[in-house]
This record gives sequence, structure tokens and C-alpha cells, in this order.
Amino acid sequence: MKTFEGFGLSQALNQSLARMEYKSPTPIQEKAIPLALQGQDILGSAQTGTGKTAAFAIPLVEGLLRSPRGTALVLTPTRELAKQVLDVIHQLLGRQSPIKTAFIIGGEGMGKQLSQLRVQPRIIVGTPGRINDHLQRGSLKLHDTGFLVLDETDRMLDMGFGVQIDKILKYMPQQRQTLMFSATMPDEIIRLSAKYLKNPQRVSVGATNVVAVNIKQDVIRIEQDKKYAELVTQLHARNGSVIIFIKTKHGAERMAKNLRRDGFEADALHGDLRQNKRNTVMKNFRDMNFRVLVATDIAARGLDVPHIEHVINYDLPQVAEDYIHRMGRTARAGATGSALSFVSSQEGRKWHAIVKLLDPAQKSQDQHRSGGEKRQDGNRQNDNRRGDNNRKKKHHRKGPSPARFDRDKPFSRGEERPFRDERKTFRDEDKSFKDGDRPFKKKFFKDGDKPFRDGDKPFKKKQFRDGEKSFKDGDRPFKKRSFRDGDRPFNDGDKPFRKKKHFRDGDRPFNRDEGKSFRDGDKPFKDGDKPFKKKHFDKKNFKKKPFKGNKFKGRGDGQRSSGQRGNDFREMA
Repeated sequence: MKTFEGFGLSQALNQSLARMEYKSPTPIQEKAIPLALQGQDILGSAQTGTGKTAAFAIPLVEGLLRSPRGTALVLTPTRELAKQVLDVIHQLLGRQSPIKTAFIIGGEGMGKQLSQLRVQPRIIVGTPGRINDHLQRGSLKLHDTGFLVLDETDRMLDMGFGVQIDKILKYMPQQRQTLMFSATMPDEIIRLSAKYLKNPQRVSVGATNVVAVNIKQDVIRIEQDKKYAELVTQLHARNGSVIIFIKTKHGAERMAKNLRRDGFEADALHGDLRQNKRNTVMKNFRDMNFRVLVATDIAARGLDVPHIEHVINYDLPQVAEDYIHRMGRTARAGATGSALSFVSSQEGRKWHAIVKLLDPAQKSQDQHRSGGEKRQDGNRQNDNRRGDNNRKKKHHRKGPSPARFDRDKPFSRGEERPFRDERKTFRDEDKSFKDGDRPFKKKFFKDGDKPFRDGDKPFKKKQFRDGEKSFKDGDRPFKKRSFRDGDRPFNDGDKPFRKKKHFRDGDRPFNRDEGKSFRDGDKPFKDGDKPFKKKHFDKKNFKKKPFKGNKFKGRGDGQRSSGQRGNDFREMA
């Protein structure tokens, strides 16, 4: 069909499509919308940027407009994709639509979502984790949900949402319509379609594991520590909006900070940001308030920003399929774009997996459809090396093999290597051991030591301090006594003692009989008296209080109790 009017949609939906400037359906929309309007389950796949969101959103809205009852649920792997799907649905509904919607994702307050659920929305868009939270709380009911959409199903399974999806399906009725869409179609998705779908219709447009032909791809072989300098050079050489994919959240923040320091308008998008911050970053990027977006793989799926012209893979993705989704962020809706990938020596296996995914017939070539790969010096090379470290092919053994080396000499370079338990290695200047003998580790001696003879045991060399002599046979080494300045070494038979006590100025050293020292102004106590500690009082903060038990109520100012007189005596002392 050349126009959307041929689908027999309602007048309100056709007006919304006209406002959105949807003139003619894309191939995936042309095949999927009629089947979905008939109520059939669909397993759809198409390249990124071909209109998969509208392919399930249009029949979803049309079905709710035709029936006054029933609800629809849309599950997405990321918050950004959920927000994008909800925006498309709002545009299709129009401003005056009576159908309410709810946005249920993690990272937002429960109060706002509870308020949306109280008004009984008919369209619910969210992520599996938070949907399950509301189902367990009892704030969300899916008993009347007859339309289910699983968008980017392969990504949800990669993120571990398979168990969450199974729990959600238990709350839904058995009689429902289910639509599964994805940009790639691995074998696991095909197997799970039998579990989630009933007699599904397979809808596929074009090859799934390919990159759009209107994307120019380049590859640069470069070491990890030189990537950032090359990135700055590439940003200066390119015009337009750029999205840079990096591996970690911390790395995204750090790179955005470094790019701002170097004069670029950049911001970061990753999973550790709060939802309001993520929404602000995406809004500013769509409004072209900054040029460079540094993101993790949360932005690799479903991010629809038409003005993105360049995609740079600073780090290769962990999963080869994510490379196709990253490339789909540019060249949207038939536009042209470019993609650049940095491949370090540590990422050889990842790049080989990507090449094998894009072209299974190309076994180990690093050459790409774009015309080969570019090294840092700019020269293109088409080589057939496996990976990036020139690994040689392994020689596999076929059948039993004879003895592979002589035990009296190591194997030569051209011979086949023996098993690990049969192979013997020798150090420099060691001789191979004879039959019956066991190899031993070579003994190493320090400078000045002599190797021990047969029957002797090696011993550690005794080290002496300067001025000391080595002990003779029968003597035992001892630690040198150290004395302070002014002390004399003790003679034989004497015991070392500590240095004399130091006294303050004005204090006298006590004799053995006295054993006490007195401060300035104190008098020594006589025989039979006991020394006591001097009382120190603060004249400002000290308050005179009588001893406990002395009651002197009604006494005049001139009369003092015995406790008060005792306090005065202690103050004078």
C-alpha cells in the first residue's frame, strides 16, 4: 500500500498520521499492520530505523479506539526506549483523546506512578522490573490486558529480563494478542516465540544481521592509550552531531569531562544517572544544545535522533549484535551517515565476532564492506590475518602419534610439541637429567657464598653490622647493644640499665629512701606523713560548695560551716 488510508484506520488516527507527516508506510509497516489489525500474533524483525515502533503502535491505538474495553501493555528493555515509544503513542492518540496512559519505569518515584494507575489507564508502557513491582504490590491489574508488545526482545533477554517477563505473563489472560519485534533474530528468540506466541506470523524485511547500505564504515587499528588523541582529531575533522559509544559508565563521565575541557560541547548518558537527568540530557541533545553525546549501550537501542550524522565506537561492544544497533543510531529514515570503529590489540576477538556476524562466509578476514580497514597512518590494508596478533593456526593431531622427542635432549623447533606432562624444560647451563633421575631446581647463591658440598645443607649467610666480627664455631651470634649519648657500655657480669631519669628545672632527684619529687613551693612531707596531690582550682569557674551532710540553712553571711572553712583552708594551701 502506498498510503495509510488503505489500512482502513479510523478518522482520528488518520488525522494524527497526517500531523506526524507519515505519508507512506515502510516495508515493515506495510506487512505488519494488516496482520496485527486482524488479531494475529507477529514475530517481526527489520533493520534499525525502518519504523518498527509505528508498526506495532498504529494497530495498538486502532484496537483501543474500536473497543471501549481492554488495555495494552508495551515492554521495553530501557527507559529511553520506553519514553520514545510513549511519545509516539501520544502523537497517535492526539491531545483530545480520552484514552489515558501510564509510564512505569524504574528510577522514578512510586507516588507519581501510583497516581497514573489510579485513573485506570488503558495503555501502559514500561520496563519489566518496575511492572513486576506494581504487580506484587497489587497496584497494577492486567486481567483485562489483551494486547502485549515485546519490543527489542533480544535485548531484554540479554539483560536478564526473561524471568521478569515470565512472571508478568502469569498475570495476563491466556487469550491475548502478542507482538514481538527486534532488529536481530538470534536462534534463542525463535525458540522463545513458541513460548510467548500462538501461531505467529513471521514478518521479516531485509537481512537482520546487516548494517544499512547508506552508512559509510571505517575501521582504525590503534592501541588503547592512543585512542583519545585520535578521537579528538576525528572530531575536529567531522561536522554535525556525534554519538560516542564507550564501555563503562565511569568512562563515559570521564570522557565527557575531558571533551568539555578540550573545547567540545559534550555530555554523558549512562545507567547511573537519575531519570530526570537522563531526560534532560536527551532533550538537550535532540534540541542540538550540544554536539557530542558520550553514551553506554543503553543508547544503542531505539534511540531516534534524526540529526545524528556520526557514530564512533570508542570501545567495541561486548555482544556482536549490539554493533548493528549502534550503527542504527545514524542514517535514520533513509538519511546517510558514517561510522568509525577503534580496534585495539585487546579487542581482536570482539572484532572477529562482529565480522563473522555481518558476513558468515568471511571467516577470518578483517576487511569490511567499506573497503578494508585503515591503520593510524591512513593506509588501507586488506589482510587475512586472524584477529590482531598474528596468531598461527594450530596443528591438530589426527590419530595416535609416536614418541615425539628424545628424553636426553630437548625437542627441536620444527618438531611437534609433546604433552605438558611429558615435556621437560631446562635452565641455562643445566644439563639434561639421565634416566631414573629427577630434575631439580638450580640453587642460586648470593655473591661471596660458596656452593655446598654433598651431604652439607645450604644455610643462609649471617650478616653483621659494621665493626662486628663473625662469630666462631660454637658461639652464637648476638645483637649488638646500643647506648645513648653519654652512656657507657656495661662490663662483663653487669646488666645494662636505662639512663637516669630527667627532672624538670627546680626539681631534685629523689633518693632511694625518699622516692618523691616536689614542685616549686611545695614542702617535703615529714616521716609518718603521707604525700597528697596538690589541689588545683580555677578561680573563674570554681564554685564553693559545702561537703555533703553539712546543713547550714538559716545561717547568716558571717557564719561559716566547718565544710566551708575546710574549703578555704584547701584554697590557701
